[in-house]
Amino acid sequence: MSTTKEAWGSRLGLILAMAGNSVGLGNFLRFPVQAVQNGGGAFLIPYLVCFLLMGIPLLWVEWSMGRLGGRHGHHSSPFILQTLGKRTFWAYIGVFGIFTNIGVAAYYCYIETWTLSYFFHSIKGSFLNLSQNELVLFFDRFINFQTTDFGIPFEAVVFFVMCILLNSFILSKGLKGIETIAKVGMPLLILFGAFLALKSLILGATAASALFPEANAWDGLNYLFTPQYDSIWKPRVWLAAAGQVFFTLSVGMGTIHCYAAYIKPKDDIALNAVSAGFTNEFVEIVLGSLIVVPLAAGYLGLDWVKANIGFGIAFQTMPYLFAQWGTLLAAIAGVLWFGLLFFAGITSSLAMGTPWMSFMRDEYGWNQRKGAYSFGLLTLLLGLPCVLFYHYGVFEEYDYWVGTITLVVFALAEMILFSWVFGLQRGWAEITMGAQIKIPSIYRFIIKYVTPVLLIAVLLGAIFTPVNNDWIEAFSLLSQGYGWEFDSSSLIGQLAQWELRTQIAVSTDQEVVNHVQKELWLRNGARIVLTGLFAFIALLVYKASKKHSQIHEH
Repeated sequence: MSTTKEAWGSRLGLILAMAGNSVGLGNFLRFPVQAVQNGGGAFLIPYLVCFLLMGIPLLWVEWSMGRLGGRHGHHSSPFILQTLGKRTFWAYIGVFGIFTNIGVAAYYCYIETWTLSYFFHSIKGSFLNLSQNELVLFFDRFINFQTTDFGIPFEAVVFFVMCILLNSFILSKGLKGIETIAKVGMPLLILFGAFLALKSLILGATAASALFPEANAWDGLNYLFTPQYDSIWKPRVWLAAAGQVFFTLSVGMGTIHCYAAYIKPKDDIALNAVSAGFTNEFVEIVLGSLIVVPLAAGYLGLDWVKANIGFGIAFQTMPYLFAQWGTLLAAIAGVLWFGLLFFAGITSSLAMGTPWMSFMRDEYGWNQRKGAYSFGLLTLLLGLPCVLFYHYGVFEEYDYWVGTITLVVFALAEMILFSWVFGLQRGWAEITMGAQIKIPSIYRFIIKYVTPVLLIAVLLGAIFTPVNNDWIEAFSLLSQGYGWEFDSSSLIGQLAQWELRTQIAVSTDQEVVNHVQKELWLRNGARIVLTGLFAFIALLVYKASKKHSQIHEH
């Protein structure tokens, strides 16, 4: 148990740091993709409903759990959860609150690597005069360790190590370092995003290219913000919306526990949580919607966007769009865009380091420097397979199990603990203590019943995803006695690796078979590594629990 006096320097710093924890690459990359793939305006209504029924309650619960744990001298999930649950069992559930952060940081910092590298390439002018196809090849050279314009061998690995070192250095300064970056990075992120969003609005109908003369930036904007009520009752859209809200707020990771543990015992959490949450939503819905999709629609057409939207559009298409603005403005826009993404990434990855550092300081007496650089080392060792074997699915394996399934499981466990074990009466008193806003009493019911049901729905949706993600057709066939056909993207399909095994079974190309067999082996290796990480952290929690027991006996 720690007696540390470390605390946030100001309320503004805390809110910006919390907002920085939530505002990440998903706001600008994942949200537009999810919106376009799920019907544009059809996605927005379920998204906002899920934010109010799942996002806000989870924020209040995690903030209150963190503050309560901090009052008892605990600053990381294992013993924060044990404080509420009064059983060692909950400390082991709390292992997820450290495990997820290290596991996610391992591949998340690799995406940061792309943004940092492309930031410098934009300054250098590497993307000028490149066609979109040439940009795709540029990205392939980068992730395949072929020399790019900087002439640096293994450039992706070099920049990855740089990102890890930068994160570790800032973390070694403690909360002060994180707060400083948040105070600088968040305003710059919003400023950069506002400029790019304004530019996309000014474009209007003037951006059409010779290739797509009917293209119009406003088509993209209208598609995102025009409600389509016929899609509201599609389960697929609701599950996608719930998932996006869940992941964009960084709940179910343990970072909010850790940050909130350092506030004063009776400081407000109700308004702070809402402020951080709505800051994230502003960045995601307003800025995230106004950049990628309208710009791409303005030059390439809405149909092109619908057919090609994906995570890679930020790196393989955006520089091409900026190049249409002329040499100087293209360089400025590239710097702003990749600078924005880098700030979004690093404010989130810094948050991922704090649970490990706080746990090791509380339970093993490590100082900030030792905690920060050990986190960097763990991230480096786990992340290198993502870098070296990106094309073999290690990145996707980490993202699915650590950055998707684990988060939902942990958040559901938190809600059960808070509402049903700790008790909602005590929990509600904890949320409202020192509150500077009046929380509607309906949220007592939402926190106890609605939010857990939504989380169960998200988890079951991931486990039982039907073929082609067509829930209506799946239930129709089930009612007719045809059974339930799982999609390869379901948890069951992922666990059994149906997609890869099918490729091996049907392919007649030995080279393809060899590649897929290697991918199968590496993906299984990634699972073993992640399991080993969880076991390692659980062992540390076990030793710390034994120490606590010995102290109590004496």
